[in-house]
Amino acid sequence: MLRNTIASALLAVSTLGAQAHTSTTPASVVLVHGAFADGSDWAQVIPLLQAKGLHVQAVQNSLDSLAGDAAATRRAIDAAPGKVVLVGHSWGGSVITEAGTHDKVAALVYVAAFAPGTGQATGELGRNHPPSPGEREFVVDAHGYLTLSAQGMRNDFAQDLPAATTTLMAATQGAIHAKAFGEPISTAAWSSKPSWYIVSEQDRMIPPDLQRSMAGRIKAKTSSLPASHVPHRSHPAAVAQVILEAAGIQQ
Repeated sequence: MLRNTIASALLAVSTLGAQAHTSTTPASVVLVHGAFADGSDWAQVIPLLQAKGLHVQAVQNSLDSLAGDAAATRRAIDAAPGKVVLVGHSWGGSVITEAGTHDKVAALVYVAAFAPGTGQATGELGRNHPPSPGEREFVVDAHGYLTLSAQGMRNDFAQDLPAATTTLMAATQGAIHAKAFGEPISTAAWSSKPSWYIVSEQDRMIPPDLQRSMAGRIKAKTSSLPASHVPHRSHPAAVAQVILEAAGIQQ
């Protein structure tokens, strides 16, 4: 009888451990695109994550405001099963910094992304760094929205992608309202969530030195790729590997 009691106790502990693991291990990835892009920007990464059994959702940001994009991201988090790895590229880094305080978010992954602090606006970042080459290619319309010229997309945003690809990217890009860069972060999620950061060493939009500085400030586990501003498009397998690491999935 003692043997049966011990066996039952061990089984109960094992079951509880398995349940705890299931409840804390991320089951979903929510991907947040940046300015001059849309959700399809993650097209090469998504199937690599799905192949590992993760539920994946790419947010479609309106790019009208930080508050609006954070709200769209929170809705995606709400709908995702289980715990979430929240991934942001470029402007999407500011969005995940704002939305990532959500209880379901287990980890943050910044991909060549902005990482403002609490009370800080995205536009304040980089003031101690020279302007990036890509900034010269911003086009402002009469309503205050920014787009990137075709030349900027080809030479500064995605210079490591084929010309046919960058031509399509220029035609499908999302315009961002300039005022969004002035909205401050309410509470920086990275201050309470484990973070990863991928630095793009050939970035001509966000200076690599600024990326390394932000990664250091948020105490992120940092890796680098010899990539343009869009490493998830030129090096999708490497980016997916970092996301899977953040999800606790062994390669």
